[in-house]
Amino acid sequence: MSELLTNGQVWALLGVVLAVILSGCGSAYGVGVAGQAAAGVVTEDPSKFAKVLILQLLPGTQGIYGLLVAFVTLSRIGILGGTAPDLARGLLIFAACLPIAFVGLVSARHQGRTSVASIGIVAKKPEQFAKSMLFPAMVETYAILALLVSILAIFLI
Repeated sequence: MSELLTNGQVWALLGVVLAVILSGCGSAYGVGVAGQAAAGVVTEDPSKFAKVLILQLLPGTQGIYGLLVAFVTLSRIGILGGTAPDLARGLLIFAACLPIAFVGLVSARHQGRTSVASIGIVAKKPEQFAKSMLFPAMVETYAILALLVSILAIFLI
């Protein structure tokens, strides 16, 4: 067991796993709640399908960001390329994966709930679709910042 705790590649892989799982769980929740709201709108007015689908998909990006961080990391730690990290580098890579893991989880959940509210706007005033997209897009900003921090940190380690 102590061999695992002193293996840099294990720590780096733990960061990869957290980035994928947490951001993916957040996206699954966000897309799920937005999808429930979208389905209700489409039941009443099928012509609004495309607009509500776009709003439903927005919280899914955090899961993609977590996957992107995972691929970048795997290509640098000897799994898909690169060299296996020592303990210090493995811990740094683990830490570099945390921003997208946690911000991805939280922002996707909140973006899903914001998308639900925006879907409500489209249900009542479809001509306000462009404005309704701004609300969940503001939440997206923080996921993009976390993605940038994680990727820059991984490349600079």
